[in-house]
Amino acid sequence: MKTIILMLMLFISFQAAGEPAHPCSGDALARAKKLLVLHFGQDDRIEINQSVSVLKPMKNPADNSQLFDVLEVWGNIYKGQYRMHFIYARQPKGCVLMGQEIMEYAKL
Repeated sequence: MKTIILMLMLFISFQAAGEPAHPCSGDALARAKKLLVLHFGQDDRIEINQSVSVLKPMKNPADNSQLFDVLEVWGNIYKGQYRMHFIYARQPKGCVLMGQEIMEYAKL
């Protein structure tokens, strides 16, 4: 019983602490609004969720031995929701954006 309680407490402490922010999280947030403006034009109703999710890395299509980090940011324009992925090369200095994608979150 003690083991179960200790494991539960350990799990809760990891959940509360969360993962450390990715070094490129700030860059992804800054680019999110620019990406929405690029696709839809300037709109005062653009809102960017300040939470950045780190997704599973993807392989570099040009070299399978290299991995890219994928960061996910959500944004809104009026009633539309948009999921954006920002793909970064793993570099020791700075954030090197290799790609980005945007998809409207909607049932058709």
